[in-house]
Amino acid sequence: MGLIPSEKPHAVCIPYPAQGHITPMLKLAKLLHSCYDFHITFVNTHYNHRRLLNSGAILSHLNVPDFRFESIPDGLPEPPEGFEDATQDVIELCRSVEKNCLKPFKELLEMVNGVGGSPPVSCIVSDGIMSFTLDAAQEMGLKEVILWCTSACGYCGFLHYKELIQRGIVPLKDEAQLKDGYLEMPLDWIPGMKNIRLRDMPTFLRTTDRDDFMLNFADRECWRHTEATAIVLNTFDELEQIVLDTLQTMLPPIYTVGPLSLLSSKATKLPISSTLWKEDTDCLKWLDSKKPGSVVYINFGSITVMTNDQLIEFAWGLANSKCDFLWVIRNDLVKGDSAVLPPEFSADIEGQGMLARWCRQEAVLAHPSIGGFLTHSGWNSTTESLSCGVPMISWPFFADQQTNCRYVCTEWGVGMEIDNNVKRDEVELQVRELMTGERGAEMRNRAVEWKKSAIAATQPGGTSFVNLGRLVKEVMLPK
Repeated sequence: MGLIPSEKPHAVCIPYPAQGHITPMLKLAKLLHSCYDFHITFVNTHYNHRRLLNSGAILSHLNVPDFRFESIPDGLPEPPEGFEDATQDVIELCRSVEKNCLKPFKELLEMVNGVGGSPPVSCIVSDGIMSFTLDAAQEMGLKEVILWCTSACGYCGFLHYKELIQRGIVPLKDEAQLKDGYLEMPLDWIPGMKNIRLRDMPTFLRTTDRDDFMLNFADRECWRHTEATAIVLNTFDELEQIVLDTLQTMLPPIYTVGPLSLLSSKATKLPISSTLWKEDTDCLKWLDSKKPGSVVYINFGSITVMTNDQLIEFAWGLANSKCDFLWVIRNDLVKGDSAVLPPEFSADIEGQGMLARWCRQEAVLAHPSIGGFLTHSGWNSTTESLSCGVPMISWPFFADQQTNCRYVCTEWGVGMEIDNNVKRDEVELQVRELMTGERGAEMRNRAVEWKKSAIAATQPGGTSFVNLGRLVKEVMLPK
């Protein structure tokens, strides 16, 4: 029997306004709603709320009384015509969110706090880079749970920005240090991060400016987490135990509840998704026509951008590999321009490759025909790939993706890194090795083992399954 409205716990969930942050927050919210009978208020920005409506992600679910979507302004000007469906500039969005979102968020909390049939708000579940919400929680006497959407190893990297600055390692002395081997410096003094180099740390420290906004924003946001009631990580203990042990000494109680892509399968199937783009369903039908383990899937996430020259190098490397491939190319993948592939490429890959604008990534990675994943190493993509036992080629773009790449390749043994200055010959060779080579087979075997571990963690009695129950009981339920 469900709780009566006045008794229901009420969680206000607010992700950072980007695809890779909305997705895990929505999975957690659905688990709280269906498994623990929470009333959920899910807060997007106006911009992303419109995109979710346009993609059909939440259209069928707007009238469910105990899972409500609300939105607040992000403080940025309206996008120019033709850019209404593009990822917003990360730096400008971070600046604006930090400066402009507290007031409308507090007003929204007052609006949904025991008003109009909603139970009183019992806790806030906030993204780790939306720390202004801590001010609102403290003012209203509410508990706040931080959902950190990157890896534990990436988190540890960000938390050591302060010491890197104090030691004089960053900021860089000049731009030449990006190329002269300086980034190869070992950082063997960071506890829990074995064999880590400066180049493997989250990339906002690659600046010559001590006042660089993102360097200071990342440092400031992470250390504010010490004010939270608890921290939630989308990982599982076996994968990152050594780093987790370090983090437990630095932060409030940490609850590992991942991979959320697996754990959320325990939630009742609500007719909502987190996709900001309309999904191409034809790609799944195309995969049905392919042999098991024969297709390499390529998707660089929702924020990565590249030059058109890089796009073409990837294109011809894939074509020349002669391996079947499914490639997701967002409208805004090429920086400041449309993605333009040469006509002869389309003719050359007929029967070999399929291009899509966006897709249901979890369904694609779980498809039997997928044998490898060329990825930017975003954390959602990494955990989803591990959950499906799929090995990776990594082309990290920014932030924690370099850290994830390092762990994927050297600690977990399931990936290979491709040079940032991408060349078609390297793409061809790595794709072939991934799909048909001896090293690819070894990585695939390791990936299958990690899949088993991830499934075990999210089954009843597994560490992540138990930790979610502990989080609710120990932190989130009203006392």
